[in-house]
Amino acid sequence: MKESSTKCNDKERSMIYHLFQSLKEYDIPGQGLMGYLSFRAIFASITSMLVAVFAGKRIIRWLQRKQIGEDIRDLGLEGQLQKKGTPTMGGIIIILSILCGVLLFADLTNIYIILLLITTVWLGGLGFTDDYIKVFRHNKEGLSEKAKLIAQIMLGLAIGITVCFNGDIVVREKPAETGVETVTEETHDVVKSTKTTIPFVKNHEFDYKWLSPFKGTWGWYCKWAIYVVMIVIVITACSNGTNLTDGMDGLSTGTSAIAGVVLGIFAWLSGNIINSDYLNIMYIPGTGEIAVFMAAFVGALIGFLWYNSFPAQVFMGDTGSLAIGGIIGVCAILIRKELLLPILCGVFFVESLSVLMQRFYFRYTKKRYGQGRRIFKMAPLHHHFQKEGVPALITVPKRALPEAKIVVRFWIIGIILAVLTIALLKIR
Repeated sequence: MKESSTKCNDKERSMIYHLFQSLKEYDIPGQGLMGYLSFRAIFASITSMLVAVFAGKRIIRWLQRKQIGEDIRDLGLEGQLQKKGTPTMGGIIIILSILCGVLLFADLTNIYIILLLITTVWLGGLGFTDDYIKVFRHNKEGLSEKAKLIAQIMLGLAIGITVCFNGDIVVREKPAETGVETVTEETHDVVKSTKTTIPFVKNHEFDYKWLSPFKGTWGWYCKWAIYVVMIVIVITACSNGTNLTDGMDGLSTGTSAIAGVVLGIFAWLSGNIINSDYLNIMYIPGTGEIAVFMAAFVGALIGFLWYNSFPAQVFMGDTGSLAIGGIIGVCAILIRKELLLPILCGVFFVESLSVLMQRFYFRYTKKRYGQGRRIFKMAPLHHHFQKEGVPALITVPKRALPEAKIVVRFWIIGIILAVLTIALLKIR
């Protein structure tokens, strides 16, 4: 692998990297390691994990002293009422851990890192506001769905416009016939592109301009408008999908960590000219830095899982679920892998779909028969396996399953989907 593809350039800055640069004249042993992406990704992950474990313990105690506990409604689920009073708003631990790892080891001038940091703070703040209203103002409804949706759309528009017009967000496309065997920056053309990755086709690429009904100038505007709308949909769907999945101890945390690992691998490959050429995927300069962010993201989730695993000592609340879903969505968009999300985040996708199906079918049957009927015993889907004795179209399983077993099986499904997503890079 070439030196230029693994080391930081002179323009890159992170807190520790800049510190080591200032101490260059002292020739500290191991100083050059800070220039390597792999080294910084590993230490960002370790840092975030340690912050989550050690700071998390203190934050949980503070939440307990403030009596910031979950108000549980009796839905007839096994072990549900035992969770009453468990501290919530634990997403603060996740966000703090991510920020510590990223600020110390990532390139803070990289546009992709900036967008991911904005996403983390914006959606974390949105979730915190929702939790604050529920806990401190004793309003169980929290923020209205409309207010959340508006905030998510605003973020999506900001990300979309930045992707469209920022000069640092480009794709380097290799010309069809270069006549050269050595892959270098010079053999690629820099373009602003609406292309993304799609499985099962020859070149793994789909261009949003194909959806535009116009050509010429109007076609140019239309393709970018379609792309921005898609970005808004992806961010909103991922954020809400993770939020819906956050209903069992460790479920959302574990499945998000699995997705984060895969997205980090994709970012690493897409930002390396040799690896991207070998796998025949888009080479996107600068996205390798996203691997550092996602390493911190996964480390923070694993550290949080120390306390969030069954039986949970703390819940992430909307503070965490909205933020981690948004991070997954924005990361997928930046590395042009958003069309792989229905497979990679299949658990989130099915959970969201189960809620939509349940609501639609209940309203339809109530209007037609005068009494609402259910497809699942309970939605989101994970509660369907935890409920028994409720009439529904789908009655399997007959008996309720223990929460820990449901969570682990969902993790296993998440791992299978993650492996399948990576395998799709070679299927065409």
